[in-house]
Parts: sequence; structure tokens; C-alpha cells
Amino acid sequence: MTEGNQRINCMKCRHFYVTWDPQFPRGCRAFGFKTHALPSATVLSSSGKPCMNFEPKQTAGSAK
Repeated sequence: MTEGNQRINCMKCRHFYVTWDPQFPRGCRAFGFKTHALPSATVLSSSGKPCMNFEPKQTAGSAK
């Protein structure tokens, strides 16, 4: 879904969430993990491939 070295913005993904854990403040529901970095960066460093589970969040205007 991304071209070249374009970064995936987890903040715009429906699977992203903020945790209460100060050591792991960001999470990904699609992959089921919490991390200190953005989940897409963790996926990229672990697998060498960009996140394939990115789904844009629905906004109030697009939920019609």
C-alpha cells in the first residue's frame, strides 16, 4: 500500500491504539502487540517489510 520508502502513519490506522503502559504506550490490534515505537516501525524492523494491515480510520464524514 505504500510506495518506496514512504512511512506508514499508525495514527491514521484503525488498528492503532494508545495503551496505559508507560513502557509500551502504543499498540496494534491487528498484530496484537504493544511497543514503545510506532507499530509500523516495529513491523518494518522485525520483518523487513512494511505493515500490510494498515486500514484508514473512518472519519465522521466517511461513515455515511
